[in-house]
Amino acid sequence: MITRTKDKTSSRRRFLKAAAAGAATAVVAPTVVSAQGPINMRWQSTWPSKDIFHEYALDYAKKVNDMTGGDLKIEVLPAGAVVPAFGLLDAVSKGVLDGGHGVLVYHYGKQTALALWGSGPAFGMDANMLLAWHKYGGGKELLAKLYESIGANVVSFPYGPMPTQPLGWFKKPISKTEDLKGLKFRTVGISIDLYSAQGAAVNALPGGEIVSAMDRGLLDAAEFNNATSDRVLGFPDVSKICMLQSYHQNAEQFEITFNRTKYDALPDKMKAIISNAVEAASAEMSWKAIDRYSKDYIELQTKDNVKFYKTPDSILKQQLVLYDDIVKKKAAENPIFKEILQSQIAFAKRALQWEMDTVVSRRTAFEHYFGANAAAKNI
Repeated sequence: MITRTKDKTSSRRRFLKAAAAGAATAVVAPTVVSAQGPINMRWQSTWPSKDIFHEYALDYAKKVNDMTGGDLKIEVLPAGAVVPAFGLLDAVSKGVLDGGHGVLVYHYGKQTALALWGSGPAFGMDANMLLAWHKYGGGKELLAKLYESIGANVVSFPYGPMPTQPLGWFKKPISKTEDLKGLKFRTVGISIDLYSAQGAAVNALPGGEIVSAMDRGLLDAAEFNNATSDRVLGFPDVSKICMLQSYHQNAEQFEITFNRTKYDALPDKMKAIISNAVEAASAEMSWKAIDRYSKDYIELQTKDNVKFYKTPDSILKQQLVLYDDIVKKKAAENPIFKEILQSQIAFAKRALQWEMDTVVSRRTAFEHYFGANAAAKNI
């Protein structure tokens, strides 16, 4: 009996000792993690701080910061804070920056095929369709292959579908292609080739430099992106004519990049948050764009006295013909360019057929509710 009592006592002591050790470990473990602190990343966008595009970059960073509970903290600086806007890819690849927010067409000088993510008519696809091709039609794998071919040490996440961009801001309305000849014009990507083929003298500049160049007479005309960006950057101060609709950048989106070495070192859970935050930010950006762009479109007309004109169909049709010639030549020179084109064409053919057969005309509904009949007034 005495022996059994001693055994029980000894056993109980061992149990309590083990339990205490476990509790101590449970207390210590969080302390170790806390001592390591959050992972901090310094990013830069390719946009001026006042542009809504920089706001989109901040929106994405906030999503990641919030979703990780502060374990990953991304700070986003505006264009030029560390490197020029067109130097973002090199800076992220070399680890000068941990990541960035921009557009793929800004890397046109590195590899012309990068401009196929947003520069040109995209075979009729809109930006959301182009993102669908990227995720489900082979674009993601082709982009990784493309970056590897130029030695870019980055992980790329295209996101944020943009509406069709204007033909540009001019001193007078453009009624025919001949009106573009000789104009000192700003654009980027394959659009450089397209406007050059239409007779313009093209100069590629970052967004924050366009208006000052127009003000100093270094540019006669230019395109950037949307009503909100164009308004806040000051386009109405140097031009009162904007031509809407164009195929030069019919389907563009943004790009989030991480330095690959930095990204690969992150825990899998954090990588999953980053990926899901991209898709969440993509949706939010497209919704915010509809709200903000439509408001500024009205205010450009009512407060800034801007006149908007639709680009003539003859110019739009010519853009398509010229684009075909341009990409045919580039595909002949660049095998991966050709591979991407063929992938986009295959996806566009079925996606567009589905959409055209399925989606009802919004213009018909608009005319019914807000046109001459104005049915909305009686509802």
